[in-house]
Amino acid sequence: MIACEDVPRDPGFRALAGLVHIDVDLRYATSNNFVQQVLYAGLDCAYLRTEAVVALQQAAHWLVAQQPGWRIRVLDALRPQRVQEQLYRLFENTPQEMYLAHPQRGSIHSFGMAVDVTLLDAQGQELDMGSGFDEMTLASHPDREAEHLVSGQLRSSHLYNRGLLRAAMRQAGFTGIHSEWWHFDLGDREQVRDTLQRVR
Repeated sequence: MIACEDVPRDPGFRALAGLVHIDVDLRYATSNNFVQQVLYAGLDCAYLRTEAVVALQQAAHWLVAQQPGWRIRVLDALRPQRVQEQLYRLFENTPQEMYLAHPQRGSIHSFGMAVDVTLLDAQGQELDMGSGFDEMTLASHPDREAEHLVSGQLRSSHLYNRGLLRAAMRQAGFTGIHSEWWHFDLGDREQVRDTLQRVR
């Protein structure tokens, strides 16, 4: 494992600061998150592995070519194993447990190969995605969007915004998941777990 404190000196990682068309607002570095706690106190988590940073920058360039002035906002990036363990303890044996990777298996965030993102318009406002970041409800599930559109829980504008975000990320090599519109992995999850070091 790599200590989070050593990441800035590790050549396999790059900082998110200074990337073009990308805004960084790590929610776990503040209390503006679903647990209303600062989880990254004393930790600099505005990092990803170099290949993920390159892909994220590609996604941002693609987005601005489609929608001039728009940006990708990073809501979470590197999430140390110690924080993943803390989150899991909070929600173990609750319905929300399904949204968190078991610490023993490891979150792809803890390898620096997953990122949580949304979109900002040209005025710097977050787009309405129909549910909030880390909203652990079925409204956040991409695989339920058609159903929620029919029921009126989501509007066509929500699906458009989510679709644009997915298109930007997918063309850069990221893969989404079925339960969170904001979460994207780079690379095969099992290969990441087998070949890369986790950040503690």
